[in-house]
Amino acid sequence: MSIRLRLTLWYSIILAVTLIAFGVAIYFFVNYNTYKEMKSKIETQVNAINITSTLDMFDNFKVSPSSIFADDEIYIQVINYKKGVVQTTQNLRRLDMLLPYPEQKKVVESDEGFHKLHVGEYPFLTYQHLLKQNGEVFGLLQVATYSGREEKFLKELRTTLIFSLIVVVLIAFSISLFQARQALRPIESVIRASNQIQNGSDLSMRIPHSGPNDELGRLTDTLNGMLGRIETTYNELDEAYKAQRRFVSDASHELRTPLTTIRGNIELLERMWLPALGAGEEQQQEGSLPQLSDKERQRIMLTREAMDDIAGEAKRMSSLVNDLLALARADAGYEMEKNVQPLLPLVEDVARKAQLLPRNAEWRIGNLSAIDNVEVYAHADFLRQLFFIFVENAFKYTPSGYVELRATRSGDQAGIIIKDTGIGMASKEVPHIFERFYRADESRGQTSGTGLGLSIAKWIIDEHGGSVEVSTREGEGTTFIVWLPVAFHEKINEV
Repeated sequence: MSIRLRLTLWYSIILAVTLIAFGVAIYFFVNYNTYKEMKSKIETQVNAINITSTLDMFDNFKVSPSSIFADDEIYIQVINYKKGVVQTTQNLRRLDMLLPYPEQKKVVESDEGFHKLHVGEYPFLTYQHLLKQNGEVFGLLQVATYSGREEKFLKELRTTLIFSLIVVVLIAFSISLFQARQALRPIESVIRASNQIQNGSDLSMRIPHSGPNDELGRLTDTLNGMLGRIETTYNELDEAYKAQRRFVSDASHELRTPLTTIRGNIELLERMWLPALGAGEEQQQEGSLPQLSDKERQRIMLTREAMDDIAGEAKRMSSLVNDLLALARADAGYEMEKNVQPLLPLVEDVARKAQLLPRNAEWRIGNLSAIDNVEVYAHADFLRQLFFIFVENAFKYTPSGYVELRATRSGDQAGIIIKDTGIGMASKEVPHIFERFYRADESRGQTSGTGLGLSIAKWIIDEHGGSVEVSTREGEGTTFIVWLPVAFHEKINEV
């Protein structure tokens, strides 16, 4: 429910309650004054009546005719509970009617006083006076007057008040709704501008305001000022972020050339020096060459270690530069050129090449029949890189045991499972493993790596519209399931 409607409802409810209270007050005031004159006339007649009787008041009593006013609007009836109605005025006899009265055994003290009675369809305002002897009620005096005109007037008054209340509340509700809409129109402008900024990322949008400088006007000015500051800050951050991405991309490109040169020269030196050094030692043992001194032999060993270190670090730097290049592409919104690929041959190629990776664990290839004849819409090279990242990661953190690759299928999703029996992870680390440069504390310093592999894997998965599941336990290993949407249904071979 909108604020405009809530405010209107509250105003309408308050107005309705106020009008109801005012209407009730008016009705009771008119009701009191309407019956006041009638009651006064009846009380005057009651006070003027003298009841005379014989010694046996329980048997014979009557109203003295001299005490009755000559008023056709006053109706008098005397009841003796032993004999019934013993006396009525002439106007009652002309109408051939009797006023209703309570039975003797049901008479209570509250029957004394004014009551509204009905004789057929005719209403009467009646004063009932209990006739007692020694505390015992033996009769009843009823003095009444016809109240039909008053009842009709009060009924019309009630109808008028209720109808007026409904009409006034409806009119007030409509006017209040219109006024609330006009008053809160700047808030709608704020909402529209905020939605446009949210959906279109256009921080140059400003909230229009041409009304008075009230609370909403000051709020609009404050929001416009805030949007201006946010736009300035966002533009500065965006420029800095773009400069950073350009730097990472350019630096990665520039580093690839010298690293390629370094790795090529190291490989050349290894091919030239290592066989020569090995042959020199054999010739020394045969006596064809002079024996090397311990100092020279130590220098040769240090040379070989230095060459190995340079080759290893160059390889690690090349891997880091390639990872940075991949992430720079992801940040720049690189779109992969994808097409329909059969999944099984691609996974089998990864499984075959994974046997050549450095490892201490056993490499197992499980059942891949679930993805037979399954096709995915993918970039083949990036998909291979994705699977190699998970396999290399599994080898890296599995000092013993095995790493297994198998496939599964669930509806329109094909799943590639990479399971290892390595060191595993704590459950609190799982939400962070796809963050850049994040590495689990248990593995820090014990295994090589940059902490970028899984970030690249997550980017590739997202680009292919897939997802990844992770289940792990410390000391027992980790299982990754990469889910990819199937491009087409399985092919059905025609017989």
